[in-house]
Amino acid sequence: MGKPSGAKARQKSREESTKAVTKTFVLDTNVLLHDPHSIFKFQEHHLAIPVEVLEELDAIKSEQSTERGRNARRVHRILQELLPDSHSLLEGVRLNTGGTLSVIINRYFEENDMSSDAMKRFHAVLADPHKKDNRIIACALFVQEQSEPPTILVTKDVNVQLKARAVGLESEDYLNDKVPEQTDEEDGYREVPVSIYELQRFCSEGRLEIGEVMEGQPELVLNEYVLLRSDEDKTMPARYMGDGEVRRLRIPEFVKAPAGIPIRARNLEQQFFMDALLDDSISLITCFGKAGTGKTLISTVCAITQTLDEHGRYDGVSISRPVIALGKDIGFLPGTLEEKMKPWLQPYYDALEVLMPSKPPKDPQFAAKKVAKKKVRKSNEPPLGDGMAPTAPLKPYERLIASGVVEIEALCFIRGRSIARRFFILDEAQQLTPHEVKTVITRISEGSKIVLIGDPAQIDNPYVDSRSNGLVYCHNRMKGHALSAHVKLSKGERSKLAELAADLL
Repeated sequence: MGKPSGAKARQKSREESTKAVTKTFVLDTNVLLHDPHSIFKFQEHHLAIPVEVLEELDAIKSEQSTERGRNARRVHRILQELLPDSHSLLEGVRLNTGGTLSVIINRYFEENDMSSDAMKRFHAVLADPHKKDNRIIACALFVQEQSEPPTILVTKDVNVQLKARAVGLESEDYLNDKVPEQTDEEDGYREVPVSIYELQRFCSEGRLEIGEVMEGQPELVLNEYVLLRSDEDKTMPARYMGDGEVRRLRIPEFVKAPAGIPIRARNLEQQFFMDALLDDSISLITCFGKAGTGKTLISTVCAITQTLDEHGRYDGVSISRPVIALGKDIGFLPGTLEEKMKPWLQPYYDALEVLMPSKPPKDPQFAAKKVAKKKVRKSNEPPLGDGMAPTAPLKPYERLIASGVVEIEALCFIRGRSIARRFFILDEAQQLTPHEVKTVITRISEGSKIVLIGDPAQIDNPYVDSRSNGLVYCHNRMKGHALSAHVKLSKGERSKLAELAADLL
C-alpha cells in the first residue's frame, strides 16, 4: 500500500494531535451556578456531570428570588434540551463544540465496590463518603479510571480543589471568565513624556496631539487617564480622547451637596475620578481602590450634586451593594427595605453625614420653619409633656431618602427593572460574579450613569477571586469603549492611621 497523500497525512496528523490533547472535564455544581452556559465553553473536550451535581441543582432551583435559583433552573433547561431522554444521560451526547456531555453515576458507590486503587486512595484521605463534595470527587475518580487521561475536576471551591489533588486527581478553577493577570502599573495611570513647549500649549488650549507612548508600552485606550510630564519635571493630568489627542480635565474647584460642605480632590487619582463622574458622555465607570481612598465619598457627592443642581441631569441617586453576594435573602432583618439594607449601606450613611452634617450653620429660615410647626399644632393634641415623646428631626440626608432623591436598591429585586435618569452607585462590586454584574448593568436605561466601585483585594465571596470577580471582569471587557472609563485610587485619604493599616495589615 502506498503512502498517504500530503493532504491526508496532514489531516491524520491533526486528528492524532487533537486526540492526544482531548481532555475530560468533570464539572462541580458551583461552576454551573457561576456560569450556566459553561457547558458550551470547553471546545472539543468531553464533559462529565456527576449525578450528585444534579441533586444539588434540584435543591437550589426552588430559590425563587435568588440568582442561584435562576441559574439552577437555567442549567436544568439546558440539560433537558441536550439530554432529551434518560438513555442519553449515561451514553452522552455530542455538542456543537465538538466535545461530548454525559451524566455520570459512580458505579463503585452504587455496587459498593471499594477494591479499585482510586477508591482505596479516596478512603485513605476522605473519611466521610456521604458528603456531597466528597461524592463528587469520588465520581471524578471513577471517570478518571474509565476514561483516557487526562481527567480534570473543575470547581470554584478551593477546598474541593485541594482535596481532589490529595487523592491524586487533577483539579483547577473555571478559567473562562478570568481576566489576564495584571500588574499595579497596568491598573493605574501612565505618564506620557512631552516637551515643555507642548505642555505650555496644552495648558493654554486644553488639548494636545501626542505621539506614540514610550516604546515597549501598550497603546493608550479611549478615556484612559494619563499624566503629561516634561523633562523639566512639570506635570499636567489629562484624558486620552482617541486619535492621538488628550484633553485637560474638567473639574470644578470643589463640589458640594445642598447645605453641605465642599469636597475637593486631594490627589491626582481623585481628580481623574471626579472628571469621569462629572462627564455626561461617560455612562459606566469602574473604580478600584483600597479602604479610605475616597471611592464612596467622591462618588456620592458628585451624584447628589448633579441631581440637585440647576441642570438636574438625573432624577435621583440609587445606591446598592451586594448582601455578601447578589440574591442573598435579606428577609431575616426586620423593618422596611431601607431598614433591612441599612447595615449593609452604613458606609453611605456615614458619607452622607459627612457631606451634609446634621448640625448645619444657623439659618433664619430653618428657625422659621420650626416656629411655624409649633403654630399649627392642634388644640386637642396632647402636649409633649403628657407621655408623648418629641419626634426627632430628620437629618439632612434622611430628607433626601424620604423625598426619593436618594433610593436604596436591593440587588435581589433588580431583575426586570429599567432604571432611567438615575445615578446608580454599586459598591463592593468585587463580590459579584461577571453574570451578576451584567444583570445590573443591563438594567441601566438611557440618561443614567452607573459607577462600580470596590477593592479586588478584599473578596468574601468564595466563588470569585481577584481575576474572576465582576468588577475586574467588567473593567477588562469594557475598557477602550467611548461610554466607559476606569480609575484606580491608591492613596488613602481617610487618615494616616487608616492608610498605614491598609498598607501594612
